Amino acid sequence: MKRTGILAGAFNPVTRAHAALAQAARSAVDEIACVIPRSYPHKELHGATIEQRVQMIEKARIADRIEITEGGLFIDIARELRRPGEEIIFVCGADAAERVMHWDYGGRGAIERMLQEFSMLVAPRVGHYIAPEHLRGRVHELHMPAGYEDVSSTEVRSRIAAGEAWAELVPEAIVGMVRGIYDAGQERRSKRRAD
Repeated sequence: MKRTGILAGAFNPVTRAHAALAQAARSAVDEIACVIPRSYPHKELHGATIEQRVQMIEKARIADRIEITEGGLFIDIARELRRPGEEIIFVCGADAAERVMHWDYGGRGAIERMLQEFSMLVAPRVGHYIAPEHLRGRVHELHMPAGYEDVSSTEVRSRIAAGEAWAELVPEAIVGMVRGIYDAGQERRSKRRAD
């Protein structure tokens, strides 16, 4: 059975935390797939285009393959991408695991049923995630080096907007691309406000 690690996210932009998650998961999976959903249940798509996100992932070299899915829930992604003979394992931070485990799916026992179709590797992020005891066979801790807990796409965009240093938060290979996408957009917005 091929074990595919799915790193699903907005990648708006790709960060060193994304790269570290993918690298940490490599010892537990056969392949890393970065997945960009076209729609998200908890946020709107903004910032970089999907094509630009794919380019950032390719340049950062964090995945063996890149997929674009229609649905954004883990179960939707798993069902859309599953191939015969493949086990789906989502790779995420504790904040995403918390959201997935406590999302209102509209019925009792929904997460238990979903975890029959995929499992999860969860890295610390602003604390550790401890799954309920009855789900610990499907939700496992992912050990990562320290220093990535506070690195996020939101932080990169916030620093760019504030004119603060941000380049150390993204893979070196995409610094120029991030500058072109997000700094250029920030400059246009600043000019419009000044006019």
